[in-house]
Amino acid sequence: MGKRIFYFLLTNVLVLLTISIIFTILPIGHYIRANGIDYGALLVFSAVIGFTGSFISLLISRWTAKKMMGVKVINPDRPENDYEARVVEKVYRLSRAAGLTHMPEVGIYHSPEVNAFATGPSKKRSLVAVSAGLLNEMDDDAVEGVIAHEVAHIANGDMVTMTLLQGVVNTFVVFLSRVVAYIASQFVRSEIAPIVHFIAILVFQILFSVLGSIVVYAYSRHREFHADRGGADLAGRDKMRHALESLKAYANRATVGEEDTAVATMKINGQKKFVALFSTHPDLDERIRRLS
Repeated sequence: MGKRIFYFLLTNVLVLLTISIIFTILPIGHYIRANGIDYGALLVFSAVIGFTGSFISLLISRWTAKKMMGVKVINPDRPENDYEARVVEKVYRLSRAAGLTHMPEVGIYHSPEVNAFATGPSKKRSLVAVSAGLLNEMDDDAVEGVIAHEVAHIANGDMVTMTLLQGVVNTFVVFLSRVVAYIASQFVRSEIAPIVHFIAILVFQILFSVLGSIVVYAYSRHREFHADRGGADLAGRDKMRHALESLKAYANRATVGEEDTAVATMKINGQKKFVALFSTHPDLDERIRRLS
């Protein structure tokens, strides 16, 4: 769910910063001329950095998710218990129904939160992971609805389209941060201008990355509705609706602000609209309404 987008964005920001620092230190991509910025050269430079960072984030997305979440990948031939066998069976059955030719890796991570996510660089190299809390808190139909939703994300190619969007956002982030940094460096003494320019690039790149994430989050919320409909096609509308209603019931019981940060993403009822801008998921009531 929200984990897929959060870790992709976090990885993207870190990769983008690393590439930007390397390109800034090394004599690569000169775009500042004697008479100012060459905006054409800067745009090409920004696109190279932006899309490189985005695609690197995509390529390592499955590995990153496993490491950060502590996902235990299940051996489909030798599941260790009934929980694992049930999860593998559901993921494989729903993946075949979605027309996937390569079965995703299936994993469980030990967390009390009710959550699941799908990630990976392609439909052939994907991962579906569920939390122990999801298996413990929800009944079998709700679990199937949640898994169907995640499989639909893979079948829809959402990670690839998210990467292309992130590449465009990254391009503007790199471009604007360097334009503003250059302007800022013109207001200081010439001997410290390079230092101010370098520091300003990093500061404004982080700032613009946060602002750019609003666009990515908005797209993520839009794709959630499509994944709900895809999950309904795979598992049945009743199971998908039941899964959403179960998530809503759990979110209403949970205490937001403790260690269950995933619930804070789902439970945006009553929150300020500004907070909702940074949510990867739409309001659950709206998702249920659109599914009806």
